[in-house]
Amino acid sequence: MLIAEAAILAARILVVDDQPTNVTLLEEVLRQSGYTNVASTMNPLEVCALHRRERFDLILVDLQMPGMDGFQLIEALKTNETDPWLPVLVITAQPGHKLRALQAGARDFIGKPFELVEVKTRIRNMVEVRLLHARLQEYSLGLEAAVEERTAQLRESEARYRSLTELACDWYWEQDESGAFTKVSGPVLEMLGIRVDGLVSRERDNEVAGWNESERASLRAAIAAREPFLDFVFSRRNADGTEQKFQVSGEPMFSRTCQFIGYRGIGMELRGEA
Repeated sequence: MLIAEAAILAARILVVDDQPTNVTLLEEVLRQSGYTNVASTMNPLEVCALHRRERFDLILVDLQMPGMDGFQLIEALKTNETDPWLPVLVITAQPGHKLRALQAGARDFIGKPFELVEVKTRIRNMVEVRLLHARLQEYSLGLEAAVEERTAQLRESEARYRSLTELACDWYWEQDESGAFTKVSGPVLEMLGIRVDGLVSRERDNEVAGWNESERASLRAAIAAREPFLDFVFSRRNADGTEQKFQVSGEPMFSRTCQFIGYRGIGMELRGEA
């Protein structure tokens, strides 16, 4: 990921120093280097408001200032929740202040008296890192939005699938690898007499007698072999002598590691075919 030269030179830079000569010198160095968006202030109390409004890509801060020194200014800038990456490069003549400033949250430092090569190099490096960070943040936000949009699309697609499934059949079901129901949609209890309260019932817990055991044995064999089955018909004889027939289709489910995790399928009562 590269930052174009034009973007670097168009970066928003703020110089903060209570000494007019230092401000003039830094502004001149920046302009001679090609930077086109340079501002300055000799009042550190203005900086937080300026940064909230302008969103500077780099803030050059002198540590020794009356009223509010550079360390206090760094702490104040930290309260800007919209800018967690603090774009502060401190200016100091005290070697002992460099480490303290970095620990406080500054990203880099420039020593006094100024060495122009060092000043230009550190400023350019800071601006480039700042713009890279901003671009990465934009990319992350875009990716997050894309994921949310895709998730919404998948949920909508699943809802449509569920709706179509319910129109095409009487019930939809899923079972885990042990045969326990994990998801049921439709009147399974009324049709099959299988209690799925809490989604834990298994086929052997069926409380209704009269099933055709040879048909059920064939269905169990298909499930034991992890085979899909399509329009499998099984029946039961009710206590009043009437017969009910049901048609069920199902397929095995496997994890990404090809481990069997259960079955899912649809079913319906074959009405009028008793």
